Amino acid sequence: MINDILKRAKAEEPLSLDDLEALLSITAPEELQALYNVAYTIKDQHVGRVAYFRGLIECSNLCIKDCYYCGIRRSNENVDRFQMDEEEIFKEALWAYEAEYGSCVIQSGERQDEVYISMIERVVKRISKATKGEMGITLSLGEQSEEVYNRWKTAGAHRYLLRIETTNPELFAKIHPEDHSIEVRKKCLAALRRTGYQVGTGVMMGLPGQTMEDLAKDILFLKDIDIDMVGMGPYIPHSDTPMGKEVPAYTDKEKKSALTLGLKMIAVTRIVLKDINIAAATALQALEYTGREQGLKCGANVIMPNLTETEFRPKYQLYDDKPCIDENSAMCRGCLSGRIKGIGEEVGFNERGDSPHFKSRNSK
Repeated sequence: MINDILKRAKAEEPLSLDDLEALLSITAPEELQALYNVAYTIKDQHVGRVAYFRGLIECSNLCIKDCYYCGIRRSNENVDRFQMDEEEIFKEALWAYEAEYGSCVIQSGERQDEVYISMIERVVKRISKATKGEMGITLSLGEQSEEVYNRWKTAGAHRYLLRIETTNPELFAKIHPEDHSIEVRKKCLAALRRTGYQVGTGVMMGLPGQTMEDLAKDILFLKDIDIDMVGMGPYIPHSDTPMGKEVPAYTDKEKKSALTLGLKMIAVTRIVLKDINIAAATALQALEYTGREQGLKCGANVIMPNLTETEFRPKYQLYDDKPCIDENSAMCRGCLSGRIKGIGEEVGFNERGDSPHFKSRNSK
């Protein structure tokens, strides 16, 4: 059965919900490798063997949201809160540009106040002007109004990542407080599309109570909304969160299982959504040192090296045991470049690495 599905996948025939669920349920090592090989072949044909760097700037851990799984949730009193100033954000983005990254990601806890909105607007304008519009700017700043999305897009942002986390309404409600709404999240994704961004979303894999059917439906949701890029990662507990208190720290066996599920999701997503950008999340490396490289071999084509100054990194931990919190930006660049070349891929230096899917849709 699996061989038949993979044969159809390699021929780029449409796959059903049952097909996707079967692929995500694979456990046999030889079938897993066959899945990864098909996904890598499709990646090679549609986006190439190039990994694009997105320099990650975690500019603040202040957050108005109180998600039950997140280490920087509003109610976590053990977090040492920080907010970078504009100059610091600009300096790190410029470092990425001069280091030939081609793109940066500005990420933070969620805020919706005008002081913050205006600050982001100003710093995006500065980055765009200083790099002559060449630097790709991705924002990952949560739910905002369409007007705010427009302001940031006009300032010079190109992409926006807003993860749906799960498309199962009951599961969404279990991992968020009552004032969070999956419908609001979907409306924000639609607003981002109208605004003209390259739109990204993604899910967490391995949530308590989540099924393979849930994940298969998540992938079909990504297809249905015609997404341009995906950033998703395995659920890793944070000990200072309600969910983390209920889930013990992962054993080595559980880490391996979580990594495998993450890799399967990347592979099946690549098979279904052939020409989008897919990130190999840092969470993969938290589970195994070579996790991100394995993600690239399973179909991912984006890596997000951390540019955040080392003084801030320990304060921005969405989950426990986050890797690379003691490395500086130059160390990350050299380390990752060597590791990516070691698996036979190129780094797309000095390239924005825009989603081929976005380019194709907008050329019609």
